[in-house]
Amino acid sequence: MPWLSLLPNDDGDDRYSSYYLAFIVPRRDDPLALLPASSCCLPGHPGQPAHYGGSEESPGWCRIGSSAMLNSEMDSGGSAENDFPSVDATSTFPPSHSTYDPTKVADADGYVQMEDGDAGRDPGDRGYAPSIASSIMTAEGLADRPGFLIICAVVLIGDMNRGVLFPIMWPLVEELGGNTVWLGYAVGAFSFGRIIASPSLGKMSIEKGYSKTLVMSTSIMLIGCLMFAQVVRVQSLLFLLFSQIILGIGSATLGVTRAYVAEITATRQRTTYIAFLTAVQYGGFTVTPIFGALFTYVLYGKSYEFGFLIFDQYSMAAYFMGMLCIGTLCLLLSCFQSRHRTKPGPKSKKSSRRLEQDEVANRITYCNLTVYNAALLGCMLLNVSTKGSIGSFETMGVSFAETHFGLSPALAGLIVSCNGVVGVCSLLGMGYLGRFLTDIQMIIGGISVCAIGIISFAPLTSVDMGANNATIHYILGIFMIYGVGYPIGHTAVIGLFSKVVGRRPQGTLQGYFASAGSLARILFPVMSGYIAHYDDITTVFVVLFINLLISNIFVAMSSKTLTTLSI
Repeated sequence: MPWLSLLPNDDGDDRYSSYYLAFIVPRRDDPLALLPASSCCLPGHPGQPAHYGGSEESPGWCRIGSSAMLNSEMDSGGSAENDFPSVDATSTFPPSHSTYDPTKVADADGYVQMEDGDAGRDPGDRGYAPSIASSIMTAEGLADRPGFLIICAVVLIGDMNRGVLFPIMWPLVEELGGNTVWLGYAVGAFSFGRIIASPSLGKMSIEKGYSKTLVMSTSIMLIGCLMFAQVVRVQSLLFLLFSQIILGIGSATLGVTRAYVAEITATRQRTTYIAFLTAVQYGGFTVTPIFGALFTYVLYGKSYEFGFLIFDQYSMAAYFMGMLCIGTLCLLLSCFQSRHRTKPGPKSKKSSRRLEQDEVANRITYCNLTVYNAALLGCMLLNVSTKGSIGSFETMGVSFAETHFGLSPALAGLIVSCNGVVGVCSLLGMGYLGRFLTDIQMIIGGISVCAIGIISFAPLTSVDMGANNATIHYILGIFMIYGVGYPIGHTAVIGLFSKVVGRRPQGTLQGYFASAGSLARILFPVMSGYIAHYDDITTVFVVLFINLLISNIFVAMSSKTLTTLSI
């Protein structure tokens, strides 16, 4: 039987909890199906349907009243009733975080969709796309779980292009007559593709929607995989760089995917779900090297040709990735629901904490930037610092394992993969860590552990000089970097940046943030290649340690401001 339920809003202010009253009707196939639009009207809006998304096939919600409950001491002169007016006393209904456009005219027999970009369309051509209102209704969890899983698949294959190729990149460069400098360029070329495409794809996701953006990028990635498979046949280092650039362009969707997750999650849970997404990304380039190691082990020294196709330890990895791209394209075309970002309406009155936050954000710093812009820039530099450090290990890891520990590329890839699994577990546990630690504390702690793991390699000498370095040292160092330090510290940076951006359109800014990380993966690998070639690889570790130490000092000095802006 129908019932009334008091449901919470996610208003971004933890001192107050605002609620709305929903009229809910159970259904056999969905216990939380909500009342159709034609069945209820808003107070003060006679004859206007109150339903904002949903149908018998797709749940929506119906707000017929509101209240506010005070969780802490009221500001002087203020009241809950003033800060949270009822529906018929404010022009800003629905809530500011809703994307419902009040200028659209609803049909009495139709439904108004929210994130589908078709609000107010002809009801004769109805579609019942899932509404983002489900996260508004619960103020917890995800608004679109199937969409989130498909987004995870896109992120996974994007970084699998980096991970699966990790064990074979150095042998391939040697096969083509290159050295560590060419290795740095080859690794950096992938990120170069990302950096030139990330802002454009972020902007496209706002203008054209997520679905079209992701389909286009995944198609480009498929082309890059097919090109990489022909590198050995072409026998050109320049062709290797070009195929890496195409792969980078196709996988330049980190900003798009993070913006999507930021939009379908409540602010208080954003770091948790960003951590889930980062766990998938991290697993893509740290766990999947085991596939590259497997191809190297099984097909080492072997080659098979079928027409214009060649199958060896290098091309098999590319064909494998191509198959995954095709599968992801099928999911995007058949199951992914298109969503368009629309600008939320302004709030009628800001809380005192929001006013304090705006006052801090608008201050001018000594470099003539607002504190808000300076905070965004600082988070991007933190992204450069952490991404660059892991990028250097991605470049030199196999070479370092060979020269200083006598390990084969397959075994080195296996060690990185196992510690990558530990890193994924660390990321999945960040929701629990978030109960006890702030983003700032996780950033400082994660970077510190990563820095200690890196500097532990600095005193080592190579096997050619008679050194007998214990393999357990390599395992422990990689554990501190890949298993604990980088995944926790870097993911906390991503979560902090998303919170500082707040409710502004995140697509473009997340694109710039991803481009900053890609820039680091260009500069640091190339720098590492030159240093290792002309000096010694252990010098690279000293440079990386100093870089991370400076980053931690910046975070500690800016912790109060960053915390204020991220609440």
